[in-house]
Amino acid sequence: MMLLPLANLTLWTTPIWLISVGVTLGAAVLAILWGLLWLVARKRAEEVIALVSEGILMPITYLFGALIAICLLAAPQMPVRLTLESLRRLTSVGERSHSVEVPARSDDFSVPVAFSADELTHYDVVSDQDVRLAAEKGVGFTAPVAVVRGSEKFTWTPKSKLPRGFQGNVNEVFITNVGDAPAKVTFTYGSDVRMPQAHHIPVVTLFTVGLFVVYLGIAWLAPGISNIALATAKEAIGQPLFLIFIVLGSVAFVVFIYVPYNTFGEDVKMLKDSGLSTILVLSIVFGLWTASTSVADEIEGKTALTVLSKPISRRQFILGKYLGILWPILLMTVILGAVLLTAISYKMVYDSRETSNPTPEWQQCYAEVAQTSPGLLLGFFEAAVMTAISVAISTRLPMLPNLIICGAIYVIGHLTPLIVQSSVGKNEFVQFFGKLLAVISPMLDNLNIQAAIAGGKTVPWDYIGLAGLYSAICIAIALLVALILFEDRDLA
Repeated sequence: MMLLPLANLTLWTTPIWLISVGVTLGAAVLAILWGLLWLVARKRAEEVIALVSEGILMPITYLFGALIAICLLAAPQMPVRLTLESLRRLTSVGERSHSVEVPARSDDFSVPVAFSADELTHYDVVSDQDVRLAAEKGVGFTAPVAVVRGSEKFTWTPKSKLPRGFQGNVNEVFITNVGDAPAKVTFTYGSDVRMPQAHHIPVVTLFTVGLFVVYLGIAWLAPGISNIALATAKEAIGQPLFLIFIVLGSVAFVVFIYVPYNTFGEDVKMLKDSGLSTILVLSIVFGLWTASTSVADEIEGKTALTVLSKPISRRQFILGKYLGILWPILLMTVILGAVLLTAISYKMVYDSRETSNPTPEWQQCYAEVAQTSPGLLLGFFEAAVMTAISVAISTRLPMLPNLIICGAIYVIGHLTPLIVQSSVGKNEFVQFFGKLLAVISPMLDNLNIQAAIAGGKTVPWDYIGLAGLYSAICIAIALLVALILFEDRDLA
C-alpha cells in the first residue's frame, strides 16, 4: 500500500506542529521557573531533577522532547510568522461594544475603537435615529461604511455581499447624525486573530506546565502519599500489560487509518470514535487490573502490613495507591492520545487521496484534531472514576469479584439514563429503579461523548469543567468509601 507523497507532509503535520509549539512554550516556562528556583533554593532545584527522573514525568519528558524537536526542525516549513503574530494579538481580539449618544445634526462624532480590519469577523450598528458610519472624517455622506435607518440593525459579516469598509488598524470610527434629535448608537464588533488555531496553543502550554506543577506540588506537600504513589507507579509501568496496551493501541490506530469503513466519506468519524473508545477501554482495564494487583494482593500477601508498620497511615496508603495507579493511566492517555491525534490528521489527507476528493487544507486537519482532544480528557475522567471505585472494592475483595462489580457499575453507569428516558422507563417500577440506580451509581454516560465528538461537535469548556467537577465528586466519594472499608480491615 502506497503512502502519501511527501508533498502532502506539511498538511497533516501542521496540526501536530502547532501542538508542539504549545509544548515548547510550556517547556520554556518550566525552564525559567526551574532557573528561578535554582537561584533561590538550589537544593529544591536538585530535588526537582530527581523527582522528574524517577516518576512518570520522565517518559512524558521524552515525549515532550520529541514534540520540541518537531517544533524546531519543522519550523522552516511552517507558518511561524503568522503563528507568532496571532499569539501576540490574542489579548487584543474579541467582542467589543460601544454605546454613545450622538448630538443632533453633528458630523463626524468620534467613537474610539481598537481593531484591525483584517481580523474583523462581524460588526453591527443599531441606532434610534438615522445615522451614517464612516471610517474617516469628512466622508460620512460621500463614502459611508454604513447607512443606518432608525430602529433598524445594520450587520456586516464576511459572507455578506457588502464591502467591509475598513482598512488597516482602526482606532476610531465617525458617526454623522442627520436627524433633529440626539441619536443613541451602539457599535458592536467582533475580531479574531488571522490564525484562530492559535487560541489552543496557550491551553497546551498550561497543560504542560500544570502537569509538572501538580506532580511536584503533591510530592512536596504530601511526601508520604507521594512515596507510595511513586513506588506503585513504577510497579505499574513495569508490568508487561502496560507496554502491551501502549503497543496494541498504537498499532490499532495505524491500522484504523487504512481500514476501509465504507461510510461514504465519513471514515474520519469512525477513526475518532474507535480511537477514543480504544483508549478508554485500555485505560479502564489497566486501572482495574492494577488496583486489584496493587491493593488487594498486597493486603492478602501481608505486604500492606509491612508498609503500614512504618510512619504511614492507612489514609496515606489508600490515597498513595490511587495516585500511583492514576499516574500511569495519565501517561497511557498522553502517549496514545498523541498517536491518535497524529493518525486523525494523517487520515484526513489519506482519505482525500483514496476517494479522489479535493485535498483538504491543514486547517481542516487541525479542526478534526481539536475536536477530538476534549474526548481524551473526558475519557481520562471516566477512567479515574472507575479506578477509584476499583480501589475501594480492592480493600475488601480480590481481583475477580472486583472486575465483575466494576464491569456491572460501568454498564449501569452508561445504560441507566437510556433506560429512564426510553419508553420502558415510563413504567413506574422501572422508572423508580432507574432513578435509584442513577443516585447510587456514577452517571458515566455524561462523560461518554464520543459520538458527538466523532460527529464534529465542539465540546464547550464549561461542559468539560462541569464534567471534571462531577468526576472529582465521584472520586472523592469512592475514596471515602475506600478509607471507611480499609480503616477496620484486619491485616494480620
